[in-house]
Amino acid sequence: MKQLFITDLDHTLLRSDQTISPFTTKVWNSLTKNALLSVATARSFHKVKEFLVDLDLNSPMILLDGSMIVTPQKKIIDLKLLNKEISDAIIDEGIKFGIYPFVIGLEDESIEELFWYPAVCNEYQKQVLLNYTNDPRLRLKEPIRAMKRVLKVVYFGSFETLSPLTEHLKSIFHDSVEYKLSPENYGGGWFLTLLHPEGDKSHAIITVANHLGYDTQDITVFGDSVNDIGMFQLCGNSIAVANALDELKLHASEVLPHTNDEDAVAKYMARFL
Repeated sequence: MKQLFITDLDHTLLRSDQTISPFTTKVWNSLTKNALLSVATARSFHKVKEFLVDLDLNSPMILLDGSMIVTPQKKIIDLKLLNKEISDAIIDEGIKFGIYPFVIGLEDESIEELFWYPAVCNEYQKQVLLNYTNDPRLRLKEPIRAMKRVLKVVYFGSFETLSPLTEHLKSIFHDSVEYKLSPENYGGGWFLTLLHPEGDKSHAIITVANHLGYDTQDITVFGDSVNDIGMFQLCGNSIAVANALDELKLHASEVLPHTNDEDAVAKYMARFL
């Protein structure tokens, strides 16, 4: 059985400028000859293909925090959609805190994501939108509401705003929603992501393992942040890059001496060439 490697993208495989080094490209593409390699990321299919255009992807990709699993050929393996009524109710509760979310979902039966944003954006959200200039998925929605096929509802803002909002939403929706409050490492601030309760990386890892006929103990995963903890707890080899959060390193079977800017993942993978 081929080895299966699944890596997070931002601050793990990607360098801090969101690029892939020639060394990583060479190691990755060489290893795909006798191993399965893929990603588990909060990014969309569109962004993953953009970032990894030079890499050979040969196994299912875990996208949008785990709410979508899709092959490189655009075949959907699994979707975990957030209920539209709950999504709209979440939006209404956020308005009470003076904050409006981004809503990410799918249009009809397409794999292409929709990225809806509100007319009222805080400074953190405005910075995020700068990265999506001329992106065809981006659409202004006024008032902001949920589409029929919601993958996630995302708030960007300060910790002081999002922490009480998180606790407020938990008191209302309980375990009908997955809550992820994490720092946003590129532009500062924090983001709160609301997902289907099984729309996370840990559930997605199990689905991928079953799909490929693997035991999770036979999977090697790489990560840097709190949203990687679930898959670290499941998989036999859990590898943290040097710049990973201390909270994640506690769950790692190995902490690498190199950061994402030093090709940490590729240097580990090179052991198997």
